[in-house]
Amino acid sequence: MSVNMGSADRIIRAIVGIVLLALVFVGPQTPWGWIGIVPLATALMGNCPAYSLLGIKTCKKQ
Repeated sequence: MSVNMGSADRIIRAIVGIVLLALVFVGPQTPWGWIGIVPLATALMGNCPAYSLLGIKTCKKQ
């Protein structure tokens, strides 16, 4: 798998993922917060499957 996400994109996804996961444990405690695993996992891997399908790269490396 090649990296197709830049560092700003990865940081934003990690923050959104953590916030969504926090909804499972604090606040409204909704199970919809588990969807936060998706942006968090893509941020950790550095590869977004949707970006691959659409041919988008936000990283500066080639």
